[in-house]
Amino acid sequence: MNKILTSIAALSLMLTATVAFAGDYDKKTATAASTAKPQDIVATAIAAGSFNTLVTAVQTAGLVETLQGPGPFTVFAPNDAAFAKVPKETLDGLLADKQKLAAVLTYHVVAGKVMAADVIQLDGKEAATVNGQSFKVAVKDGNVMVDNAKVIATDIQCSNGVIHVIDTVILPK
Repeated sequence: MNKILTSIAALSLMLTATVAFAGDYDKKTATAASTAKPQDIVATAIAAGSFNTLVTAVQTAGLVETLQGPGPFTVFAPNDAAFAKVPKETLDGLLADKQKLAAVLTYHVVAGKVMAADVIQLDGKEAATVNGQSFKVAVKDGNVMVDNAKVIATDIQCSNGVIHVIDTVILPK
């Protein structure tokens, strides 16, 4: 049993380190995440500079006040590169439909503060989102996946939760 727990802990540390330094996690995001006094989720996303489309979508959907609220929230935040994968007509359609947009955005949010080590523990399980649906969490080839999105940066501390950066916009069923 101790060997299993040791292996899980080592895998957790390895995956956390791998995810934290992988992909599109830029220096501006790292700087924003390391400020002495964390800001709320929206302010952190704005300061990072790599979530412009997400911030626009949150504003359009009327979710700014919610994500500035006490939380805590865990946001699996698609960066601008993730939104660039969405066909323009699909994105324009979402931005034009506030209700659908809110459903998509809240599918990226989990109630509570779920750190990377906790996310890894959910391998093979479903995580309930604030829109009422769940997404699947899996660890594949050393990468943490939520639905079809890879987590590329983790544990960006905010005053009202945490942000994990994902490389793809995930869509509710």
